[in-house]
Amino acid sequence: MTELNIGVLSVQGDVAENLSSTQDALKELGQEGIVHAVKIPEQIAELAGLIIPGGESTMIGQLSLINGSLKQIKEKIEAGMPVLGICAGLILLSKEAKDRVVGETDQPLLDLLDVQVERNSFGRQQDSFEVEISMDSINIPKFNGVFIRAPSIVEVGDNVETVSKFNEKIVAVKQNNMLGTAFHPELTSDVSLHKYFVNMIQSKEN
Repeated sequence: MTELNIGVLSVQGDVAENLSSTQDALKELGQEGIVHAVKIPEQIAELAGLIIPGGESTMIGQLSLINGSLKQIKEKIEAGMPVLGICAGLILLSKEAKDRVVGETDQPLLDLLDVQVERNSFGRQQDSFEVEISMDSINIPKFNGVFIRAPSIVEVGDNVETVSKFNEKIVAVKQNNMLGTAFHPELTSDVSLHKYFVNMIQSKEN
């Protein structure tokens, strides 16, 4: 069995929680693998899969641009490396991001996931909430979605699969080797989504 090398981009945001959830997912699947925090291009070059966590998308993008990792991440994803973008990570993957209040945002984007994202779509920090959602297309019928200053996806391209909706807003999508969620799967004890992502990496490696 291949040992998977999985990274969590550790510029800013929910790094520790994603490390822990991914380790639990590997354990539950009986899959060999290492999960570690990465931030420089040399570390990213070695990865089989990458999680871009929730946090402050502009900050993550700017800092990754400065040290060259944004370019490395883009090249790896274009070459087929599976990536999970969570909240800020979803924004970073997208082709276009607007803020619900301020409109256009001038922030670095990977420009890979064919979606338009609306930042702070459900309101600011005080409007955070949890709700049960379903992701039937990836065999997760029930999941506790934790939404914190969450974005939503307002437009999707032809080759983008809608994985989940809440209140008619799209909150999870998949396009080839890219999976993006508006909610925070690492903030719940259910590791089904991290297990699904580990399986995406594993099937790419075999």
